[in-house]
Amino acid sequence: MIRSVVRGSGSALPRTAVSNAELAERVDTSDEWIVERTGIRQRYIAEDDETTSSLAVEASRKALEAAGLEAKDIDLIVLATATPDQTFPATATLVQHALGCNGGIAFDVGAVCSGFLYAMASADSMLRTGMAKRALVIGSETFSRILDWEDRTTCVLFGDGAGALVLEAQDVAEDGPGVLASKLHADGAHNELLYVDGGPSTTQTVGKLRMKGREVFRHAVVNLAAVLEETLAEAGFKPDDIDWVVPHQANARILDATARKLGLPAEKVIVTVDRHANTSAASVPLAFDAGVRDGRIKPGDLVMFEAMGGGFTWGASLVRL
Repeated sequence: MIRSVVRGSGSALPRTAVSNAELAERVDTSDEWIVERTGIRQRYIAEDDETTSSLAVEASRKALEAAGLEAKDIDLIVLATATPDQTFPATATLVQHALGCNGGIAFDVGAVCSGFLYAMASADSMLRTGMAKRALVIGSETFSRILDWEDRTTCVLFGDGAGALVLEAQDVAEDGPGVLASKLHADGAHNELLYVDGGPSTTQTVGKLRMKGREVFRHAVVNLAAVLEETLAEAGFKPDDIDWVVPHQANARILDATARKLGLPAEKVIVTVDRHANTSAASVPLAFDAGVRDGRIKPGDLVMFEAMGGGFTWGASLVRL
């Protein structure tokens, strides 16, 4: 059967790391307050010359190197972001040009923190149906550009970064590697709980992020546990079969609560929220690349990706490496 197999991963972070203590110098907060409520200890903030596309390009080059491929081998780029370089064209086309693989398919996906899951499912469908052979699936964000730095309840939560995976269509055995199952959902009834108060067709401004954290937390735990169970059932596996969960890095409390709801031990969950904060669509591939490069995630492992974000959107994908 044809499956989308992970060939390599890469990630990129801005040059500047900002600790909680440094943030407390400009915002009415403290290291203790942030760590207790979120588990975050630092985040990376993009400088003026660092953009969503430049971070995406760096992560993509590292993923191609890990895959042993060149840019010309890629005929599909799907880039998830809520902070594009421009209203249009798609940031994916800027990345495509910078890499030097023009002529293939390139487009953006907007599903906020779930964006990487939506991007991966989109690329998987196109690879399995023969529209492309090899894909770069990217999550890249410069969320610092849409934060209200006067709102201590939100500005302390987010950071910038990018992550990328190379997927390749391969003919594999039933018990072979690749994307085994993906499930995606959305519910637009909850727009007012997590959104940006701007946009070209309404305010003609970029706007700032607004969030009701307590309500988002409640929905996140329920929705993520449900979609993980749904994805496992689709693929014919149980929670005990999972080697690693690579979740969206929103909040340490959400990660803990979701793992408990599924009966998963904490040591099976890849956690990077402490050093990256919430990087929206970039958080899942960033965390995955961290787990691969430090040797925890290995070939043959069964890995569950999951995320929930504004919209609400949420999803999960089960992959055998």
